[in-house]
Amino acid sequence: MTEVLLDGLVIGESARWHDGRLWCANWGTQEILAIAPDGKREVMARVDTTLPFSLDWLPDGRLLVVSGQEGLLLRQEPSGELVVHADLSSYGGLNELVVDGRGNIYVNGGGSFAPAEGERPGFILLITPDGTVRRVADELAFPNGMVITPDNGTLVIAESFARTLTAYDVLPDGGLINRRVWAAHSGDGMCMDADGAIWTPGFTEAGPSCLRIAEGGEVLETVPLEHFGFACALGGQTLYILTADWNLEESFEDNLNRLLATPTGRILTHPAPVTPAGFPRA
Repeated sequence: MTEVLLDGLVIGESARWHDGRLWCANWGTQEILAIAPDGKREVMARVDTTLPFSLDWLPDGRLLVVSGQEGLLLRQEPSGELVVHADLSSYGGLNELVVDGRGNIYVNGGGSFAPAEGERPGFILLITPDGTVRRVADELAFPNGMVITPDNGTLVIAESFARTLTAYDVLPDGGLINRRVWAAHSGDGMCMDADGAIWTPGFTEAGPSCLRIAEGGEVLETVPLEHFGFACALGGQTLYILTADWNLEESFEDNLNRLLATPTGRILTHPAPVTPAGFPRA
C-alpha cells in the first residue's frame, strides 16, 4: 500500500538513503533535506543555486553536491561549509551524480529540457579519487539518474528523452565501454535492489508510475502515481518515491513558478520485496 510520508515540498529530487534517513534535494528552496521514517525533516545543507542540484557521499562520509547550473561539484566539510571539490563548469550544465565503491565519482549533464529531434548532447564525467577529470560517455538524450552494480562492474543511466535505461561496462580505471540498452523504459532518479532490478519513476499507458524493472525490460511491479515521479530510493524494504504535480504540457519555468506558489511535492512510501544493493549506497 502506498502512503504519503511527507508533503509540502516544491520538487523533491536525488533521493538517497543514508544513516537511517531519506535524503533529497528540495528543488526551488536550495535545501538538502534528511527525512526520518516518521516524516520529521531536517535541513542538512543550503546550496546557493537554483536547480538542478543532486547529492551523494564520498567513501569517508563527506557529502557531495552537484550545483548544476554553475557546473560545480561541491563537498561539505565537517564545519558544514560547502567548498568546491571539482570545477566542471567548462563542460556545461550538470545534473546527477553517483559514487561507486572505489571512490570514483560519475557526474552527468549536457541535457536540454527542450531538445531538437534526435539531439543527444548529454555526457558522463568521471572524477577519480586523485582528482583527475575525464569525459567517459557522450551522445546521451538527457542523462538522468544513475546506478552502479555492487561489483562496480556496470553503470546504468536513464536517458529520459530516449525513454531508455542505458548500460555500460565499467573498466578497472573507471572508464565506460560496451554501451547497450539495459531496458527500453523511461526513467529518472533510480535505485537498484538485491535481485538486480531497478526501481525508477516512469510512465505506463495508465499514467505516471514507479516501476520495478528487470534487465531486458520486464516490468516486475508497477506503483501507480497521482503525480509525476522524479526519483526513488530504497531504505531497507521500504521504497521512497518523490513526486510533484509536474505538467509536461507546460514550460519548465511555468511549472516551477506554479510549484513555488503552491508546493505539491510529496514523499510516498511503498513496501518493496527486497533490500537495496549497489550504488548509490544505502
